[in-house]
Amino acid sequence: MKPIWIVDDDQSIRFVLEKALLRENLPTRSFTNPQEVLKALNETPESEGPQILVSDIRMPGGSGLDLLEKVKEKLPGLPVIIMTAFSDLDSAVSAFQGGAFEYLPKPFDLPKALELIHRAVEESQREEVAQESLTAAPEMLGQAPAMQDVFRAIGRLSQSNVTVLITGESGSGKELVARALHKHSPRGGGPFVAINTAAIPKDLLESELFGHERGAFTGAQTMRRGRFEQAEGGTLFLDEIGDMPFDLQTRLLRVLSDGHFYRVGGHSAVKANVRVIAATHQNLEQRVKEGVFREDLFHRLNVIRLRLPALRERREDVPMLTRFFLQQSAKQLGVEPKRISDAALRLLSGFDFPGNVRQLENVCHWLTVMAPAQMIEVKDLPPEVLSAVGDAVPPELSVPAEPVAPVFAAPAPTAAPAEWSPVVHEAPAVASVGAPATSAPVSAWELGLQAEARSLLEAGRTDVWDVLTRRFETGLILTALANTRGRRIEAAHKLGIGRNTITRKIQELNLE
Repeated sequence: MKPIWIVDDDQSIRFVLEKALLRENLPTRSFTNPQEVLKALNETPESEGPQILVSDIRMPGGSGLDLLEKVKEKLPGLPVIIMTAFSDLDSAVSAFQGGAFEYLPKPFDLPKALELIHRAVEESQREEVAQESLTAAPEMLGQAPAMQDVFRAIGRLSQSNVTVLITGESGSGKELVARALHKHSPRGGGPFVAINTAAIPKDLLESELFGHERGAFTGAQTMRRGRFEQAEGGTLFLDEIGDMPFDLQTRLLRVLSDGHFYRVGGHSAVKANVRVIAATHQNLEQRVKEGVFREDLFHRLNVIRLRLPALRERREDVPMLTRFFLQQSAKQLGVEPKRISDAALRLLSGFDFPGNVRQLENVCHWLTVMAPAQMIEVKDLPPEVLSAVGDAVPPELSVPAEPVAPVFAAPAPTAAPAEWSPVVHEAPAVASVGAPATSAPVSAWELGLQAEARSLLEAGRTDVWDVLTRRFETGLILTALANTRGRRIEAAHKLGIGRNTITRKIQELNLE
């Protein structure tokens, strides 16, 4: 992990932050003045540069605000935290105009400082992943006629700034289309900012979109730029627009109409030079009829509509996508890429994938972790795939009548849990491991766990608990990290465990 750079002429401040971050397993590098930082930036390769920069605002030999400006010229995506005494608050607020991530008032509470630094690290990692996905991986894959239509539409829109509405089922890749539209537009050199309007509580969404002034509400200790300001000169992607609260729809319509908005608690209009791309999996015409979506906003958004096909409408793309995702999963986990047999590919191509491309990506990551050999066979596929298509499998595929499931099934994406509900079997199989017969349903992964435990016990093993617990925890953590694109704190939150717990487990299980 790249270090956190700390800039302060006060040795005690540097010492306290260094020790606190070391306890959090975060490497640091300290400087006493801005000149040292600028020199180090010029001499250090970008791959070894700072993860975030924490800088005092007043130092001998230079200002933190001047340093912020120069650092942003070289590393525009680097989160910068400005430390300031209370008397410097006005200067710190003005630093936001220069792109500061947040300010840290002195004297600061150490737990709050660490929380802020962790948030900045997450933001930095999110930017790195987004940038890597744009530069290292193909934007979109697809040879099916339906996808070729989408590619042609993106090409036609490449020189336009027109508003676009992308429709399609959850997991079909709407954000990838939005990123492609941005990259190939005249605004491609500007920022691409995405926000899922369904994932943010109604009370916070207005502030997220438009920002807020200091004191606008309880807890608003500083002025904060919203997503519209962050996307200045670029593209703002509004995902799941159909779930936007009705009163906020009015504010969005005003921005689209005259290009101005007000921060929460603000009195001065802010001009928005932003292209808006919206997406939804819902039928907006029906939402308009039901009175939960403004008709005038719908017409503002529906200038150009792109429909993204579901994966079951482009089955010929499944083999190519599967091989690509297996390569990506292996690269993320630092292992040798696995190959997949033609029979297993044919079976995957026959699966409907209610979670679309996102579900296929998760299946490939699950196979990378759980398939026992380098060649993935039919019997290695997840239980939900085998159960769903087993009855229709041609004889030559040789699907086992009672496939043995690995320790656990692929996890549900949070956006569409119903699409990943586990296959339920009746419980007589429970009796086969010595438990009393019961009519309670048992899921496929539990049956697989029982079968694996029985196999190890019959082999005379005396470490069954440790072996299966280690495999379970390994698969669970790796799958969560894949779901959050490597962001540990978010993975820990989704798993319901603490930040320190997931860090300790990663070390114990040798998952670094």
